[in-house]
Amino acid sequence: MIFSLIIPVYNRPDEVDELLESLAQSDYNEAFEIVLIEDGSSIPCKEVVMTYQGKLNIFYYFKENSGPGDSRNFGMQKARGDYFIIFDSDCIIPSNYLTEVRKELNTKYVDCFGGPDKALKSFSNVQKAINFAMTSFLTTGGIRGGSEKINKFQPRSFNMGISKKAFEISRGFGNIHPGEDPDLSIRLWNLGFETRLFPQAFVYHKRRIDWSKFSVQVHKFGIARPILNSWYPEHSKITFFFPTVFILGLLIAFFLLIFNFDLLLQLYFVYFVIIFLTSTLQNKSFKIGYLSVIAVWKQFYGYGTGFLESFVKIILLKKKPQEAFPRMFFKV
Repeated sequence: MIFSLIIPVYNRPDEVDELLESLAQSDYNEAFEIVLIEDGSSIPCKEVVMTYQGKLNIFYYFKENSGPGDSRNFGMQKARGDYFIIFDSDCIIPSNYLTEVRKELNTKYVDCFGGPDKALKSFSNVQKAINFAMTSFLTTGGIRGGSEKINKFQPRSFNMGISKKAFEISRGFGNIHPGEDPDLSIRLWNLGFETRLFPQAFVYHKRRIDWSKFSVQVHKFGIARPILNSWYPEHSKITFFFPTVFILGLLIAFFLLIFNFDLLLQLYFVYFVIIFLTSTLQNKSFKIGYLSVIAVWKQFYGYGTGFLESFVKIILLKKKPQEAFPRMFFKV
């Protein structure tokens, strides 16, 4: 089995340098290749890639901008391996990552897997707070932290593997973004393939985003879910509604103060205190604990309002996703 590492990149040469440097430290003792796809960048990373030609078996391709999903498909079409591993350019890979993947595949082979993400000590406080929100079992990020059912896992494309066979039969990623990874997972299930979580195959996901970009990102995540539910209603879950219910519940809590009923608001206060204390202990920092409260609020608000908007337009009003949210679809 030969691994092909597929990495799309858009205007991020510094990230590519960190990612390739981490891969150069891999303890994997078998050959693997790296396929890097420059997705129409105006700030290319070719010069960075050239510095690793003697250290890594790397192939560089430049193409017109068509989005991360199509760029991953392009890379897998060019790849020479028989098992593809997909990373985002803002990831740093532990030295034992490929060894852990091979171990899992040898123990119980699966045609598609996903792994969790973690934060490095060198990450900024905001990055660590966002990582907490995106991975904690106390938030909707629990799935990314590895809490989803191991044998019914929807891999996320920042850390995902797929066999050449599964790619060719499924034709890879669609043109929705975000949401292209759960879309692919469900199509793979419908084609008879299995997916699985590899708990020890984690990456350090840098998430080079500020508060504004984070809010936009989670809002799009919320929009994507009702679209996916309309395509695959059999895979809709009640838990997808939780962020919207959370936001609406908070509005009700403030409204009830008019009637001197503050119990519901107290429960929200307790929840955020728990977030603060858990993150503070986990990160050993009061500041990160405080920032985690902000990150969790932005996560719930962004996802919840995006989900509500999309639910009304897609599920209730029966609008076509491409017409209701054209910004969610790349033209390929």
